[in-house]
Amino acid sequence: MRSDKFTSAPLGLKLAAAGGLLFLHLPLLLIFLYAFTTEEKSYQFPPPGLTLKWFAVTWERADVWQALWLSVRVASISTMIALVLGTLCAAAVSQTRFFGRETISLLVILPIALPGIITGIALRSAFSLADIPFSFWTIVLGHATFCIVVVYNNAVARFRRVSGSLMEASMDLGANGFQTFRYIILPNIGTALLAGGMLAFALSFDEVIVTTFTGGQQSTLPIWMLQELIRPRQRPVTNVVAMVVVIVTFLPILGAYYLTRDGDQIAGSGK
Repeated sequence: MRSDKFTSAPLGLKLAAAGGLLFLHLPLLLIFLYAFTTEEKSYQFPPPGLTLKWFAVTWERADVWQALWLSVRVASISTMIALVLGTLCAAAVSQTRFFGRETISLLVILPIALPGIITGIALRSAFSLADIPFSFWTIVLGHATFCIVVVYNNAVARFRRVSGSLMEASMDLGANGFQTFRYIILPNIGTALLAGGMLAFALSFDEVIVTTFTGGQQSTLPIWMLQELIRPRQRPVTNVVAMVVVIVTFLPILGAYYLTRDGDQIAGSGK
């Protein structure tokens, strides 16, 4: 007899799943299609013709490169900050017991639970009250608030799957705290940190709302795209950039999925 898990799904469920996937991904396919259109100012369907010239036009646009470089720098530094602070918070919450531990955990994840506009307004108000001019670093600080949460969630889940007996055995064998972290903890949580860093980079790279409130006159790539849609000059250029953003953010998310899909085993549980 065939196992229940191999039973075919009903036709209605298959159609509903297919419809949901189309609803989610058809707009992305349209972005890819209009990156090749010969029409410059409107969205005709089907496109009157297909061309590769917009890729060359995009390559020559200095404003695109400036916005792209700013987004990459912001996402990279925000991710590094998140990896350090998120890992430390996760270690403290998962490996020790103290009064108010759950409250601190809630406060750490709160920035990603709040609407982005609330976080943006709060950060803008704080920077204004402290007379901090809006700059590259205010964008980084704004992005780090939610990047820390992503790393924290991945790290704390993996910390809880690492058996305490491994660390106790390391200490019993004479290893100090740094050696235990390097040889025992880091190999067990490394993939979770890498996945969290990838997700944090992807979130920071395409963030709009918080950047709007903390960026001042600077334009990251998503802000540049929003401005181009409001004041269109060459619409297909925006679609070419959008296609690049989709690819850049999709690859880290895919990598994070493959790194964490087998992380349900407790390291050292069989020792």
